[in-house]
Amino acid sequence: MVKKQKINVEGIEIVTFTKNNSDYISLTDIAKHKNSEAGLVISHWLSTRFAIEFMGIWERMNNPNFKVTEFSDFKNQSGGNGFAISVQQWVNKTNAIGIFATRGRYNRGTFAHKDIAFEFASWISAEFKFYLIKEFQRLKEDENSRQKLEWNLQRTLTKINYKIHTDAIKEKLIPPELTKDQVNMKYANEADLLNMALFGITAKKWRDENPKLKGNIRDYASIEQLVVLSNLESINALLIRDGLSQKDRILKLNNTAILQMKSLLASSGAKKLESPK
Repeated sequence: MVKKQKINVEGIEIVTFTKNNSDYISLTDIAKHKNSEAGLVISHWLSTRFAIEFMGIWERMNNPNFKVTEFSDFKNQSGGNGFAISVQQWVNKTNAIGIFATRGRYNRGTFAHKDIAFEFASWISAEFKFYLIKEFQRLKEDENSRQKLEWNLQRTLTKINYKIHTDAIKEKLIPPELTKDQVNMKYANEADLLNMALFGITAKKWRDENPKLKGNIRDYASIEQLVVLSNLESINALLIRDGLSQKDRILKLNNTAILQMKSLLASSGAKKLESPK
C-alpha cells in the first residue's frame, strides 16, 4: 500500500509517500529550489563522485541484490570530465532500489529514499535541508502522535555519512599494517576533529565535565548542530581525499560550522519551526 502526502518547504510543495514501511521523497520537487529545470539539477548531482559513493553505501546497507561490480565501475568514472549518468542507467546497471524515476501522467519525476533525498537537499542548500527535515519530521510526528514513537532522522543520516567518513580515513590517512588499536585511535582522532570544529571540545573532555550524563556529546546536540555535523562529515571526507592536513581541515571545518550555525540560528523561520515543548 502506497500512502502519498505533501509537505511545503519554503513555498515549494514536495511529494512524499510511504511504501513497504519506507519513506520516499520527490527529488524533482526538491530540485526546484535551485532551478526550475529540475532534471538538469538531478543529473548534475548524480554525476558527482560523492553522490555515487553515498548511494553505493546506502544500497550495500539496504539492498542484498545490489551489483557491487557495476557500482565500482561508476565510482571509478565519477567526478571525471564528461561523466554523466541518468537515474535509469544507475538503476538498470546496479539493480538499485534507493532512487527511481517514474513516467506516469500524474506522478512523473524522480523519487528517492528519505536518506538519499536528505543528502541531495544538503547539496542543494544546508538551510533548505534543515527546513525539509523539520517539515518531514513534523509530518511523521503527526502520523505517530498516538503511539508516541521516538525517532531521529538526522541521527540516522549522520551514521550513514560516518561510514563514508571512515572509508576516506582508511584510504587516505591510515598507513598500512597498523594494529586494530592504532586504527581505532585514528578514527577517534578524526571524530574529535569534527567535535572540535563544531562543539569546541573533545569527546573525552565532555565526558569528564559531564560525568552524570549518559551517552556522548552528540546525543545532546540540537537539530541544528546535527544538520551541520552531517554536512561536516561529508566535507571532511572530501578534504581528506584532497590530501589536506588536519590543521588545514579543522580551520575549514570550523569556519563552515560557524557560518552554517549562524545561518540556521539567525533565521526567523527556524524559530517558527521549533517543536513545541
